[in-house]
Amino acid sequence: MGTFRYTTRLPHPRSEVFEWFQRPGALMRLNPPFGGTVRQEPSRGIEPGSTAVLGMGAPGSAGMWLGSSAALAARTLGLPPRLRPEVLWHARHTALVPGESFTDVMASGPLGSWEHTHSFRDAGPDGTVMEDNVEYRLLPDALAGSAAASVRPARAAVALAEERFERELRRFFGYRSRTLRADLAFHHRHAGPPRTIAVAGASGLIGRQLCALLGGGGHRVIRLVRGQVRHADEVFWDPETGALDPEDLRGCDVVVNLAGATIGGRFTEANKERIRRSRIDGTTLLAEALAGLAADGVARALVCGSAVGYYGATPHGKLRNPALLTEDAPAGDDFLAAVCRDWEAACEPAARAGVRVVNVRTGLVLTPAGGLLQQLLPLYLAGVGGRLGSGEWQSWVSIDDIAGIFAHAALDDSMAGPFNGVGPEPVRAAEFASTLGSVLHRPASVPVPAFGPRLLLGAEGAHILAGASQRASSAAIEAAGYDFRHRTLPQALRHVLGH
Repeated sequence: MGTFRYTTRLPHPRSEVFEWFQRPGALMRLNPPFGGTVRQEPSRGIEPGSTAVLGMGAPGSAGMWLGSSAALAARTLGLPPRLRPEVLWHARHTALVPGESFTDVMASGPLGSWEHTHSFRDAGPDGTVMEDNVEYRLLPDALAGSAAASVRPARAAVALAEERFERELRRFFGYRSRTLRADLAFHHRHAGPPRTIAVAGASGLIGRQLCALLGGGGHRVIRLVRGQVRHADEVFWDPETGALDPEDLRGCDVVVNLAGATIGGRFTEANKERIRRSRIDGTTLLAEALAGLAADGVARALVCGSAVGYYGATPHGKLRNPALLTEDAPAGDDFLAAVCRDWEAACEPAARAGVRVVNVRTGLVLTPAGGLLQQLLPLYLAGVGGRLGSGEWQSWVSIDDIAGIFAHAALDDSMAGPFNGVGPEPVRAAEFASTLGSVLHRPASVPVPAFGPRLLLGAEGAHILAGASQRASSAAIEAAGYDFRHRTLPQALRHVLGH
């Protein structure tokens, strides 16, 4: 039987910390993106009998390589994204002492046994010490007994496995500690009455983290779904047919729109129309619904996605050290720029009716759970990674910060208009490659050949996506009061990759 302990000190009262764990979204926020996925969130929070299901990837760099490779293959071949190389972990909560501790066990999964107790105690008048205590057995009892009684090499192998397992646990709990500390700080800065916030695109890469972050702050999150409504906090809508009952949004303080088809694959006319319609139709539907409700005098807001593609793929021309793109820069003239321009314009019915409107122009979102980073990991982890281009500027943002920016926009009534959702320090492609290689302890000396993106995306897609160069400014969102968790690229990559 192995024992693992991890201590986290938090500058918040114990009641506040414990309450965060009781709210929806805690498991989603604490689950590292490099370790697997949350298949089913806890059925009844941390109450005894509550159950959850996780998908656990293989440990270490090998696990990240396998997971990212499988995701890339599924996307390339058009396979369902749920086909992941993960082992299911069924968790069950078994004990709860309100304000002091709670315990969960592995009901079934890859280990012999697992019991995790979270304990909380006061540390001064406004601080908390949280202790995670894990009792585990890597092998089932029968196999563990056989190994203990067997020859020295077998016992040494078990000891080595436990050492590597605990190294992985330190990686996991380090991520959990950083995320918890930052989330509590975010909620402390956004203290106020809880709000009701509807989210379209709640199951997407950003949407999952945004919903969990808002839930942890005590806000009620309503998910807009296109299929059967199964829960009280779900509302049916269908942008393709214009189906949405505005009355379902009357009780909402904010609507966040993250819905949109994935931008990937070749830019065929059919694919371009799908990308465009998935953004314009849904935004128009929500904006007109909120405009129709505005006569009741209730202050509401619409926070809508956009992208730094608004400025065009190459807004700087041939300038090597261009000025940062601010929100008053003109829109570009390529396909994605036109989509972003029309996407933002689709919010106008709401704005004209007095609804507060915010457009977040998102940059390259960094997480191994999807997007650019997930696509690059198989190459880098195999030792053949390298720059995509050379002098192009890449405006990145960590998954936690883009979720935080959307949440900040939803909760801060002073925000209106467009804001760049990018980190404070954009980098050139060569610097991005060398930094990622350094964080992963891998070389980054094999540049991606120019024909590669053209082969996958076609000439137009390669120019707009792979060849994009946008050096965008974060000054406006910082001036609006957003405090970045990850100001530099190394900080962001080390966090999301657990290094």
